[in-house]
Amino acid sequence: SVTVVVLLLLEKDPTFWNTWAQRSLRSALDLQELNKNMAKNLILFLGDGMGVPTITAARILKGQLLGQPGEETQLEMDKFPYVALSKTYNTNAQVPDSAGTATAYLCGVKANEGTLGVSAAAVRSQCNTTQGNEVTSILRWAKDAGKSVGIVTTTRVNHATPSAAYAHCVDRDWYSDGEMPQDALDTGCKDIARQLFENIPNIDVIMGGGRKYMYPKNTSDVEYPMDKKLNGTRRDGRNLVQEWENRMKGKRAHYVWNKSSLLSLNPSNVDCILGLFEPADMPYDLERNQDTDPSLTEMVDVANNILKKNPNGFYLLVEGGRIDHGHHDGKAKHALYETVEMDRAIGRAGLLTSTYDTLTVVTADHSHVFNFGGYTPRGNTIFGLAPMLSDIDQKPFTAILYGNGPGFKLVNGLRENVSTVNYEENNYQAQSAVPLRMETHGGEDVAIFAKGPMAHLLHGVKEQNYIPHAMAYAACIGQNKDHCRFYPNSYMRDISGVLIL
Repeated sequence: SVTVVVLLLLEKDPTFWNTWAQRSLRSALDLQELNKNMAKNLILFLGDGMGVPTITAARILKGQLLGQPGEETQLEMDKFPYVALSKTYNTNAQVPDSAGTATAYLCGVKANEGTLGVSAAAVRSQCNTTQGNEVTSILRWAKDAGKSVGIVTTTRVNHATPSAAYAHCVDRDWYSDGEMPQDALDTGCKDIARQLFENIPNIDVIMGGGRKYMYPKNTSDVEYPMDKKLNGTRRDGRNLVQEWENRMKGKRAHYVWNKSSLLSLNPSNVDCILGLFEPADMPYDLERNQDTDPSLTEMVDVANNILKKNPNGFYLLVEGGRIDHGHHDGKAKHALYETVEMDRAIGRAGLLTSTYDTLTVVTADHSHVFNFGGYTPRGNTIFGLAPMLSDIDQKPFTAILYGNGPGFKLVNGLRENVSTVNYEENNYQAQSAVPLRMETHGGEDVAIFAKGPMAHLLHGVKEQNYIPHAMAYAACIGQNKDHCRFYPNSYMRDISGVLIL
């Protein structure tokens, strides 16, 4: 396009780069004036599996979707002034899982892989190690401080990431009592779906998938009544959605299960919402039915407009949860489009809030063994081929590759020739070095981006469990409150509504 030609011509002139760098320098100098306001609102965007290579590749994809070369594009998260690195290991795992990491960045305590909202003294799948080892989350701290709280995810609302915000469970797979062993039920452990409604009364906004875990076994799904695999899973006979609706009677509360019902609501007339849009995870954004399932951006928009009515502010956890699933499947195209959609949601939240009183943090729980390389030229389609053949097997290869995963394929005992398949197709599985049914997480540090009050506390290389401590400090919730009476914009009220000066 003409724009691309002009850009590439401009880049040949040193003035272009010098001017851009000087502009960036002036922006950096402005940061010497630290934003030490109190954070009325806290938003955490969690890209599940969004390692640094995923961020870079998604940046290029975003630009290419706009008709640009892509490398020079800025993601919304790229515009945040403060960046740190997060060390993601679990207490018993060098390469972590999403449950132990969620406990770290939500509860402020590192934990064992597979466990949620419990300390490292709890042992995965051993129910009797739960009691006494529970740890609370920043969502709980915010609720206790009189703030509104919300959870928005593209996975099940009882999946690993959101669950650590409200549950105390020694096994991330105990979605409902239908997935629990009898001995755990006999010992008194509760499934995660039940804990969503019982542990923290009145979470103001809950949106995502996971309908089937809320209904009795064999109850047909409202949207897919003929598909038995999507029936309810509960063995205790409880209908958790009906129980929620009964409890919320007389309040401005709504249960919705499709996009039109969600978008027909006027957020100014809604105080609580339960939105369960799929029986399990929500579909990949590339496959989403745009008439029936809301996008992450649409859910964030509604959530923000409901939560912001509280004069004490809010805490909102937003998960782009299917970035991770795309990578596990070896389907980089899905992973990257999910990342671009989460970035779009970050932009929407930025328009609806102000850095004066809202601390926004973007991070990942862990990375993946995903990468791209091969000396590709400027503007090469991110899903395209490297510009040369392998000098070993004389075959082409895609820029995107995985260290392990389902994309390993031999034809007549040799590496598949990718030029014989459609490597830009949505469900193409990029080649991997080691064959596995599911690609694995990566163990390197992940990025933390921050903007708003006290965002400068997120700098350097930090343990992952530091994140909620810094966020809570900025908002005067949780255990660090001694500094709070000295904030220039102190607005906090106690739960009775009395202004604390």
